[in-house]
Amino acid sequence: MELTINHTRKTFNELPETLEALMTIEAPGKKKGIAVALNNRIVPQSDWAATFLKDQDSILIITATQGG
Repeated sequence: MELTINHTRKTFNELPETLEALMTIEAPGKKKGIAVALNNRIVPQSDWAATFLKDQDSILIITATQGG
């Protein structure tokens, strides 16, 4: 099973069931300063647990950074 995460294909033996489960793998311990789009649609963090993933989904994870 495959997901495209930040334009890179990743193969999973078993897909994470929800977007929240994926985020615990991809960004463990981070909840602030992260925006996620699933198939080109922003998903509010409050909906991550109820957003189910399917084979071939595309996820874009954007993290805020400080700069000057």
